[in-house]
Amino acid sequence: MTPAASFDPADPLGLDELLTPEDLAVRDTVRRWAASRVLPRIADWYERGSVDDPRGLARELGGLGALGMSLDGYGCAGASAVQYGLVCLELEAADSGIRSLVSVQGSLAMYAIRRFGAEEQRRRWLPGMAAGELIGCFALTEPDHGSDPAGMTTRAERDGDGWLLTGRKTWITNGSLADVAVVWARAEDGVRGFLVPTDVPGFAATDIRHKGSLRASVTSELVLDGVRLPAAAVLPEARGLRGPLSCLAHARYGIVWGALGAARSCLEAALGYAGTREQFGRPIGGFQLTQAKLADMALELHKGLLLAHHLGRRMDAGTLLPEQVSFGKLNNVREALTVCRTARTVLGANGISYEYPVLRHMANLESVLTYEGTSEMHQLVLGKALTGLDAFRG
Repeated sequence: MTPAASFDPADPLGLDELLTPEDLAVRDTVRRWAASRVLPRIADWYERGSVDDPRGLARELGGLGALGMSLDGYGCAGASAVQYGLVCLELEAADSGIRSLVSVQGSLAMYAIRRFGAEEQRRRWLPGMAAGELIGCFALTEPDHGSDPAGMTTRAERDGDGWLLTGRKTWITNGSLADVAVVWARAEDGVRGFLVPTDVPGFAATDIRHKGSLRASVTSELVLDGVRLPAAAVLPEARGLRGPLSCLAHARYGIVWGALGAARSCLEAALGYAGTREQFGRPIGGFQLTQAKLADMALELHKGLLLAHHLGRRMDAGTLLPEQVSFGKLNNVREALTVCRTARTVLGANGISYEYPVLRHMANLESVLTYEGTSEMHQLVLGKALTGLDAFRG
């Protein structure tokens, strides 16, 4: 006779049953690394606005196989989309900034080189990036052009057999750490991608300070002042905005999972606090209003996990559509932010203390809500898909 299953507050829907032993091993390895390497230090890093030895962290993450892990060859792990999603979740449960380092390295910079680069470019950059020995960034957003990359003003002009790049990029994760920048610029024949070694003359990266969010992440402004590049710097297979937008879709998939890591951390903090904090002579977890909050938080977290898992299986099958990624990013980040805000109310005044992770995650998710496409942009993507009418340009 099969023993009756018991309810697990950490996995109320039994979602671990959807994962293979290899999936679980990947997840648990990264969870242990984050618990030992990041969690004891993250509150201090966040409060100071700087991470100790980010290049060392990158090398450790490379050793775990977390960098470009869903790509094949060139030192990449060739892991499944679900496994990559689980890694994003565990990293963001520690901090969004750590997950951002991995997402930009693998899903943007490395993905662009793997998908659109020449063989020589792949061999030059990808093995070092997979190992964390080299760091990349992805330079698309400009000071005056975020949600509308078609308006970019960074220019690429022919310079003999090579190119001359001039312009500015901003809000670039890993910018001042990077050894190579994947820079998107407008050329005579449309938008093109360029691999820019960051030690070339005319390239400069300045960190953006005074951030109230993603403080454990390097965010930079890039200036390209007449940067001269050889013809071999061009990503040959990238023409038009479809190149950078396909990279963004790949990165957004990781966010679908990652945001839930922040939500899980906040729910765990709220559950633990509600079980020990006493008011009116008993733990606040025994009050109806608190239980209603905890129940709603658990509902949204685990519904989001079901959605993320479904999208991961579609990606592994090669059937995931960009509109479906927008569905996941819009829902999971928005609901994760609601979970974090609700957890803050459970903790009361202690919810604003860095002794707990709640306010840090809440502030980080305000950035995650905006980057890789704002909520409004994803609503319009879905609106167009549902109606067939394009509302982007009025």
